[in-house]
Amino acid sequence: AANEASEAEFAVTLKDWPRAEGLFAKAAELCPDDADYWVNLGIVRMRLHDSSGARKAYKKALPDYDAEFEKDPDNTSLVIRHAYALVLLGRQDDARELVDKAHAKYPLDLRLRAFVEGKGIDKMLSDPSLKDLSPQ
Repeated sequence: AANEASEAEFAVTLKDWPRAEGLFAKAAELCPDDADYWVNLGIVRMRLHDSSGARKAYKKALPDYDAEFEKDPDNTSLVIRHAYALVLLGRQDDARELVDKAHAKYPLDLRLRAFVEGKGIDKMLSDPSLKDLSPQ
């Protein structure tokens, strides 16, 4: 799966969206519990103007981020990436709630504190590229 994803990332640099989609789909099929593969697949599908396929891929990522964070609660970057997937789906209130809960549970975590204090969700929402990646 990692090889497929690596090739897909290379295809993305070349803007070869159809090739990247096939490779990310294969990576997600080989390792279906890797949330990042699903999000990357969704992003590539948006580049191909497949908003329905992107929405499905983004939604597939959500429970996987939860499961990954349960296994590794020290990896709070998973919370931020999960929040990004929620924002892509237009669920910014859920993203804020997710981050706030994690920050309350892990108040000493520097990554989460910086994200909350830096208004990370607001920054995601103000990113002009969000419109192109969100299947809304």
